[in-house]
Amino acid sequence: MKTVAELLKLKAHHHGEVHTVTPEHMVIDALKLMADKNIGAVPVVKDGRVVGILSERDYARKLVLKGLSSIGTPVSDIMTREVRTVDPQHTLDTCMGIMTDLRLRHLPVVEEGKLVGLLSIGDLVKEAIAEQAELIKTMEQYIRGEIS
Repeated sequence: MKTVAELLKLKAHHHGEVHTVTPEHMVIDALKLMADKNIGAVPVVKDGRVVGILSERDYARKLVLKGLSSIGTPVSDIMTREVRTVDPQHTLDTCMGIMTDLRLRHLPVVEEGKLVGLLSIGDLVKEAIAEQAELIKTMEQYIRGEIS
């Protein structure tokens, strides 16, 4: 099973940077960023450290249902403050377990206190499917006697 570091290296070739906001950003600006980048959550960072995460779920449950305005509400008012993070040495299996158990869709990756990446449940599922496909291919080759 791959590590978070290995998956982040693969993601860097395709996606590049992790998009973030600060606690002082207005929710409307965070939503525009999420829509523009087609992402479901953004880490909230202050002085290089993750202090929260803002997801579509936070927006729906903590702003819309309470009748607040996204124009005048800072991200800090609705972000999830208790953020579970992982480090680059964690395995993807461990991350999948954390996300499943805690019902998370996004998992910030932190190294020495600094944000270095963001994993989505989609990233992990895509990698699990790729690993299983490779295992099946190897088993088929073994059965056909192509490898010993």
